[in-house]
Amino acid sequence: MEIKKLQQLTSNHSLNWGHNGYSTDIIYSVSAIEFGGSFEFTLREKKLSYTKVWETDSDDINELNTIIEKEASFGAFADGELQGWIICEHRTWNNSFYIENILVNEKYRRLGLGIMLIKNAIKEARKLNCRVIELETQNTNYPAIQFYRRMGFNITGVNTRLYDHSEEIALFMTLDIE
Repeated sequence: MEIKKLQQLTSNHSLNWGHNGYSTDIIYSVSAIEFGGSFEFTLREKKLSYTKVWETDSDDINELNTIIEKEASFGAFADGELQGWIICEHRTWNNSFYIENILVNEKYRRLGLGIMLIKNAIKEARKLNCRVIELETQNTNYPAIQFYRRMGFNITGVNTRLYDHSEEIALFMTLDIE
């Protein structure tokens, strides 16, 4: 497996990557309380089966290519074929490195490819002297949250209204660059 800078996507590789999404038996339940001008958010693990599947369409590929043009994204290649990506950008306005999208071909999952992609993003963020790496995921994506936590990310924010689906809440995660 070779990780290298990602160039423009000329086709939608993810169409042949199998299941794009996640299934879990645990989600994070998010509750919010407002009192005396203060807010308190609580996250608790909750046993609940949840499945989400999505397709990456041509509009998504165009949006990803706009970010890839900023030259901070990486692809994982096996036998010269793209098998995974991490689409990132350096946000100069706050000197952060933002992970927009990470996706791995289903047959290459659980083989350390995600770890390799994240590590390349960390190296790039350090090279650019960024102060943090940020990303956003859903409270229902328990497997991703656990993966990001193992990689050193912490939950640093919540948005209860970002998604159309009321059961999905945005969790923002951050990794401090040392």
